[in-house]
Amino acid sequence: MERNSSLWTNLIDEHPVCITWKQEAEGAIYHLASILFVVGFMGGSGFFGLLYVFSLLGLGFLCSAVWAWVDVCAADIYSWNFILFVICFMQFVHIAYQVRSITFSREFQLLYSSLFQPLGTSLPVFRTIALSSEVVTLEKEHCYAMQGKTSIDKLSLLVSGRIRVTVDGEFLHYIFPFQFLDSPEWDSLRPTEEGIFQVTLTAETDCRYVSWRRKKLYLLFAQHRYISRLFSVLIGSDIADKLYALNDRVYTGKTYHYDIRLPNFYQMSSPKIRKSPLTEHFRNSRRGCDK
Repeated sequence: MERNSSLWTNLIDEHPVCITWKQEAEGAIYHLASILFVVGFMGGSGFFGLLYVFSLLGLGFLCSAVWAWVDVCAADIYSWNFILFVICFMQFVHIAYQVRSITFSREFQLLYSSLFQPLGTSLPVFRTIALSSEVVTLEKEHCYAMQGKTSIDKLSLLVSGRIRVTVDGEFLHYIFPFQFLDSPEWDSLRPTEEGIFQVTLTAETDCRYVSWRRKKLYLLFAQHRYISRLFSVLIGSDIADKLYALNDRVYTGKTYHYDIRLPNFYQMSSPKIRKSPLTEHFRNSRRGCDK
C-alpha cells in the first residue's frame, strides 16, 4: 500500500504542473486526425462497420504520425502512431479479403439479389444462411410432395421453374420463382410437431430450389436471432401473398377451391356444404369482437 501511495504521489503531487500554455494552436494535420478519430468511433457493427472503423482510425493514426514527425519531432509519439496505423491497415485488409472472398453459385446470387438484398441482409449473414442449405433439382412432372404421404421435414424456396399445386387431382395454384414451396406447412407446425402434406406439389418444368432441413434451420434460428426474424418476415409475406392469391382461385360454376394448406381455409366443393365447427367458432368470435 505504501508503494502504491508513493507512486501515486510521484505522478500527481510531485509532477510539474503546466505553468504556461501554448498560445498558438496545433497544425491542421493534428485537428484532421482528431476529426477522423471522432468519426471513426461512430462506426457500426458487422463486416462493413469494421471496415468503416479501421479505415478511419488508420487514417487518424497516420495523420497523428505525420504530425509527430513534422510538428512535434517526437520519435516515440511517431512510432506509436505509426504502429497503430499499420495494425489498423492490416485489419482492414484482412476484413476486406473476407468480404471479397464470399462467392456463391448462380442460384444463390439470384436469390440474394432478388429476395435478401432488398431487405438489407449483408453478404456474411447470407453466407451463413446459404451454408445451411442445399440446391436441389426437380425434373419435370416429378413430385416435391405427395398428398397424405410426404412428411414436413424441410423448408424450400423455388429459384427457377414452376410448381403446380393440386389436391385430390384438382388444380389449386402455381408456385413461381422466389416463393416458398411449403411456407403454410412450416408456419402451421411447432418445432416439436410433425405433419404431412395435404396437397401434391408437382414440377411443371425443370425446377431448381434451395432447401433447408427443418431441424438444422431451427438450430440456425437459435444461434442467430436476426436470421430467425428475417425468415419470419419472409415466410409471413409469402403466406400473405398466397392469401391474396385466393382471389385468383380456380372457378367453375359454383365451385370454389381454396388452398387447404393455409390456416382456416378448406376446400369447399359447394356453397351448401356444412361449415366446420372451427370455421363457425372463428366467425362467431369475429362477430363478438365487432360488437
